[in-house]
Amino acid sequence: MKALRSTVTRALPVGATLNVCDNSGAKEIEIISIRGYKGVKRRKPAGGVGDFINAAVKKGRPDMMKQVVPAIIVRQKKEYRRPNGTRIKFEDNAAVILKDDKGNPKGTIFKGPIAKEATERWPAVAKVASIII
Repeated sequence: MKALRSTVTRALPVGATLNVCDNSGAKEIEIISIRGYKGVKRRKPAGGVGDFINAAVKKGRPDMMKQVVPAIIVRQKKEYRRPNGTRIKFEDNAAVILKDDKGNPKGTIFKGPIAKEATERWPAVAKVASIII
């Protein structure tokens, strides 16, 4: 895991639901925790593009249901600013489910674009991604 160059707005708090954009078997997940989050007292932990999360599978294949899985946020609706001054936002909030804590994705195909910030931070995700924005 590498550091991010841009300051991504943390728009997805604990409890937010995300679409899963890979073929791992899950369709929708709910954020349980943000790994490595250091926050302010009484503030709800929140994550953004490129963050490593723990999530519970809410919709998907019966064998995946109710499992706690590691994932990476790859898209968010809330816009954020890149170092060159451009602002970027996506149509939906989406994540990719991982096999292990090292960042290797469980799925072999990603649907839709993947944010450049997520691919810079997680090289294993970048290998599988077809569209990087």
